[in-house]
Amino acid sequence: MDRDLSKLLPPDHPMYTDAVEALKRYHQAQSEGISGPELERLRLMAEHRFQAVTDYQLQALGGPAEKGH
Repeated sequence: MDRDLSKLLPPDHPMYTDAVEALKRYHQAQSEGISGPELERLRLMAEHRFQAVTDYQLQALGGPAEKGH
């Protein structure tokens, strides 16, 4: 099976950098002692962004298609 690797996201793609920045914000908030709903919001934002990157990459590599909600 030939895969079109040009569809993969490079490490400097905004989708990746947004995910990394969201994770940094989450860890920074943890180190500053932030807890509760604000910390959970930051965690969910980072998780969502990384999941979006993972889903996109899997689909670009011919993996399972995204399931509808």
